[in-house]
Amino acid sequence: MSAVHNPIADYRSYPQVADLLEFARHPDLLELRWSDDRLSPFHHQWLRDNCPCAECVYSVTREQLLEIVDVAADIAPLAVAIAADGYLDIDWQGGHRSRYHPGWLRAHAYDDDPRAERLAQQRSRRLWQAEMNQQLPVFDYPTLMHDDQALLQWLLALRDLGISQVTGMPTAVDSLQGIARRIAFIRESNFGVLFNVQSKADADSNAYTAFNLPLHTDLPTRELQPGLQFLHCLVNDARGGASVFVDGFAVAEALRREAPEDFRSLCELPIEFRNKDRRSDYRCLAPLIALDALGNVSEIRIANFLRGPFDAPAQRMSELYRAYRHFIGLTRQPRFQLVCRLEAGQMWCFDNRRTLHARREFDPASGARHFQGCYIDRDELLSRIRVLQR
Repeated sequence: MSAVHNPIADYRSYPQVADLLEFARHPDLLELRWSDDRLSPFHHQWLRDNCPCAECVYSVTREQLLEIVDVAADIAPLAVAIAADGYLDIDWQGGHRSRYHPGWLRAHAYDDDPRAERLAQQRSRRLWQAEMNQQLPVFDYPTLMHDDQALLQWLLALRDLGISQVTGMPTAVDSLQGIARRIAFIRESNFGVLFNVQSKADADSNAYTAFNLPLHTDLPTRELQPGLQFLHCLVNDARGGASVFVDGFAVAEALRREAPEDFRSLCELPIEFRNKDRRSDYRCLAPLIALDALGNVSEIRIANFLRGPFDAPAQRMSELYRAYRHFIGLTRQPRFQLVCRLEAGQMWCFDNRRTLHARREFDPASGARHFQGCYIDRDELLSRIRVLQR
């Protein structure tokens, strides 16, 4: 037998919600019974694959060293015991010993009930419609800059609702960077680290005009659309220019209920989006609605002013136009829309892969209007939440 190694702790903690009472051995797995009578099967390969000892996990990086293909496929325990400290101890064929914390085992059990619980926890998002005009989550800039608990509440709102407003922002140029970097590093694009949303004669995007800008997501022309988008108002003295937001996930789910064939078309038929100027040419071919591995809507990709000609099979072209018109028609319904004018010192932050945004036409001759924006990827938001929650 090799020496017993102390398990390498995960960065997270795992509360012991129940004690291990006993186990039953089967040909390819152990069945554990807990003090609340739940039964959890753990296959031998899974247990060996997830041994947390220092031979199997490097203590500095906490990343795995063991590759399961280097262990026999028919690996089985020689001895199994529930130790006095509550751990599950296993002596394996070949002389290896593993110790498993009961809280960790319970958190990673994969029978039906715990898997359903974990999936329910992952579905934290809350769909919204026009009621967001009265329920918009608003956060205070100075507090977010100095209070990690307030920061966590802001990030959870962004994760679950996909939209928020921050007030009390300084109006100095480039001051947006400070609050964005409270989350993570900024994603640079061909529009810069920070981009300036102003009407200008040599515009390289319709965003930099005074036109009505229809509901869209930013940079659908990229393989990975930016996750979070920040829009910080430095000055807004022009008439018009109200912001409009729509929860794209809520619209997609309404389409799935009302016209499942149209929903399916927008999941299956890709659309090309193009963003081109004198120095760059970005293109991406992807469906308007993307689903995750569980069939949940995970992304909306839309911007009519960046859309190329539809290129669908001839027998499905009418189907694509019908579905596209249906989706756009839903986004224009007041029941889905949040409408609000942003004033100096206020900032929108929203999930660009979920929340569609628009700007109504404004009169540039009536006063100055200057917004600054930037992007942070959704992965950075989720990582920051997990670290703050430790």
